[in-house]
Amino acid sequence: MDVLIIDDDPGIRNSTRAAIEAEGHYVEIAEDAGSAKLRLKEEKFDLLLVDMRLGEASGLDLLREVIQRNPAQLGVIFTAYASVQTAVEATKAGAFDYLAKPFSPDDLRGILVKAQKALKVNQRVTRLETTVSELKSEVSRSTPPARFESNDPMMQAALDTLFRAADTPASILILGESGTGKSVIARSLHERSHLASEPFVTISCPSLSKELLESELFGHVKGAFTGAVRDKWGKVHAADGGTLFLDEIGELPPEIQPKLLRLLQEREYERLGENKTRKSNVRIIAATNRDLRKSVTDGEFREDLYYRVNVISVELPPLRARKGDLMSFAEDYVKHFSEQSGRPVDGFSESAREYLMSYPWPGNLRELRNAIERATILCPGRSIRREDFPSDLPPMPPGREEALSELVPGGDVTIAELECEHIRRVVERTSNLQDAARMLGIDKATLYRKRKRLNMA
Repeated sequence: MDVLIIDDDPGIRNSTRAAIEAEGHYVEIAEDAGSAKLRLKEEKFDLLLVDMRLGEASGLDLLREVIQRNPAQLGVIFTAYASVQTAVEATKAGAFDYLAKPFSPDDLRGILVKAQKALKVNQRVTRLETTVSELKSEVSRSTPPARFESNDPMMQAALDTLFRAADTPASILILGESGTGKSVIARSLHERSHLASEPFVTISCPSLSKELLESELFGHVKGAFTGAVRDKWGKVHAADGGTLFLDEIGELPPEIQPKLLRLLQEREYERLGENKTRKSNVRIIAATNRDLRKSVTDGEFREDLYYRVNVISVELPPLRARKGDLMSFAEDYVKHFSEQSGRPVDGFSESAREYLMSYPWPGNLRELRNAIERATILCPGRSIRREDFPSDLPPMPPGREEALSELVPGGDVTIAELECEHIRRVVERTSNLQDAARMLGIDKATLYRKRKRLNMA
């Protein structure tokens, strides 16, 4: 370590210096507060050994001033007046420890060993903070910027409602089709809330079987089920004090719904296989592409749970209903992906713009992002052309966008268009083609043929 001894007694300075150097450390000395401040401006030291009384000056005041500028600085107070009060004063000043005069070489050696251990911990924390900062920077480089302003009155009203509720403990329910940005908005709500420094934990409700989802949420103890070879804490524990985001809550199995209701009402839960009741204070944000009111009517979703998660509720309109925002998103995406891929692409040709505005984007922002990422990579020039987009994205016939967006049987829309859009939406909201086929009432082979015929493969 690099050590600075600050003491007005030359005998203490020199003997302490010799003892520390004998342990293999580099040592400098200062005889008063002024010279110490000067050296600290010029050099960085791992450890300061400061006499409590520096003539008329106070070593405690000096150490307090140094630590205020550099909270990670390790400092030890020398004192000939060791007492409980002295220890308290040294701690309040930010001292790492204190050493009573006269002290033995073993006493000094013990302090140095403790300081080295503390220094290693500080270095690990610094490296971890640096790594986290680098990861955040990397995520920000790999993800297009979020846009939270809209030219669409319905969307702007939804955003205004959400962000007014962000800094409250109220549960929030975000409705909307897949790809409309529900998860991005959920994270932004957390970051704008009083819980921003606490955990933000996501769980995808359709991603696991009932048993595994319950374990993922609440945790389990060893032996709770086949394969439970050790105790496990769940997402509820991980989110304690912060936000738990339940993505696609409409897919939550009926058997788990009462347990989630209990968590919301009583702030209590139990791990699988355990009778001990545990507490967890989490703020719930939920999202779904389902009509939860209909799910309640159909008996698929508990009414009391619905009202618990539905304190603040908004529906995000699909991208096809936000034509005023579409080109803003497209331009954000092309700027991001051109920088990420090193491609000199800075805009769209007129034909590409017409195409972007005519296509209904059933996958919403997610589909738009993917299409523009592909086009940016394949574009041979500075402007993206119509032919740079995937060939399986057909243009809409003129005058059909509004009819298709409504999807009303008997409207100005063909059966093929209705069928194509319906299949697209069902496939988008289900986790695999087998589930999509079951929901459509056809077998998987038929669904495959229809998607191929409709140029959706």
